Amino acid sequence: MKTFVKNGMVYRNHCFQKADIQIDDGKIQTIGPNLFEEGSTLVDGTGMWVVPGFIDIHTHGADGVDVNAATGEDFEKICRFQARQGTTSWLASVLTDTKEQTLWCIEQYNRWKQGEKKGAHLMGIHLEGPFLSTEYKGAMPEHLLQKPNTDLVREYQKAAGGDIRYLTIAPELEGAISFISQMKELGIVVSIGHSAASYETAMEAIKAGAASSTHTGNAMKLLHQRFPAIWGAALESETLYCEMICDGLHLHPGVIRLTIKAKGLDKVVAVTDSIMAAGLPDGNYKLGVNDVVVKDGDAKLAGKENRAGSTLTTGKALKNLLSFTGKSLEEILPLLTENPARLLGVYDRIGSIEEGKDADLVLLDQKLEVCETMVKGLCVL
Repeated sequence: MKTFVKNGMVYRNHCFQKADIQIDDGKIQTIGPNLFEEGSTLVDGTGMWVVPGFIDIHTHGADGVDVNAATGEDFEKICRFQARQGTTSWLASVLTDTKEQTLWCIEQYNRWKQGEKKGAHLMGIHLEGPFLSTEYKGAMPEHLLQKPNTDLVREYQKAAGGDIRYLTIAPELEGAISFISQMKELGIVVSIGHSAASYETAMEAIKAGAASSTHTGNAMKLLHQRFPAIWGAALESETLYCEMICDGLHLHPGVIRLTIKAKGLDKVVAVTDSIMAAGLPDGNYKLGVNDVVVKDGDAKLAGKENRAGSTLTTGKALKNLLSFTGKSLEEILPLLTENPARLLGVYDRIGSIEEGKDADLVLLDQKLEVCETMVKGLCVL
């Protein structure tokens, strides 16, 4: 049965225009005026902004579920939570853990793929480590960090059926530069982060194929006027995408504005880096092997000042970005849609509203609250 989204203001080519959308078999078939067929499903978009579904490429959990401990059923619970926030596609970020536990996480991801799906689409896995700096480990368990190991990633990629999509590495580690090229051959997008890398080493990693920087400005050596380090390289590079956690805690709004000014609106990717506490009250939680305390929405390692992910959602990130930057909805939307899709190489299928693409849509009211989420043409909110 065909579905029609009627009378909405549709986001296309970085601007809004009133249009109807015809959806068939999970794909956008036609966009234009006065579309409808009797007997079809109608989604009323009157008074709504119709935007591409949000894409979150870096999240460790939500709604009481930690990715490192999630069963196949738990992954679907996160999927349904994500859909309520306007997220239609996401990557499960596996925090540095033992080989056995990482393989168990991959096994549970495979179980999710075989089960019932009524939420956001889980695109695959992001490995945040274990090839990271001990100096900038953040919430990573130091005793599990190691040098780049291509054979280990090959084993993970085989277990995941090729669905390891994204990997964070510290480029100063021994063998990291050649490792980046090998990851590209395995179909994995490489991000640099959790790193004490010099400017020169970071630039070498970018030249080797690193495509992104993980939660830019956090868990990395900071910019100095004589030693720009990895952060300076990330800001200067014309090709590198920069993840940003836009919760107002990880980065000052001024830094967010500065990053956008340096990178341009087409090279910034808004991520949540959320943990299992997202959507829940303050309290005690887990992030992988770590105990985490959330107070006033701010997640920190128990007994320490180190931040341990966030409680951010994509819908809140959108509102924060609009507030922090003063830019328009049209300008900010690519940070949550087009840019992550381009980074992961899936823009041919998702990330914008175009004929032939997946019907991943979000209907926002005038206050930018999520009123409906559609994944592959199905209403899942």
